[in-house]
Amino acid sequence: MNVEIWGKDNCNFCTAAVDLCEELHLDYTYKTYKIDFTKEEIFAEFVDAKTFPQIKLDGVPIGGYNELKETLCR
Repeated sequence: MNVEIWGKDNCNFCTAAVDLCEELHLDYTYKTYKIDFTKEEIFAEFVDAKTFPQIKLDGVPIGGYNELKETLCR
């Protein structure tokens, strides 16, 4: 499973998403806002994005931390 986390600095849910991936020993890619992507790029990838993080599983946008946890911890 390929996990891609699009986050920002000082974001508790972004940190929680990373921690969950590490706890479950999943490989993940973390992209940081204003370093790895722009506002325009995140809206192109996640059309309805309103919060951070935004997460993709195997290239498919799933939402944020709560959706990641729900998907991985079933």
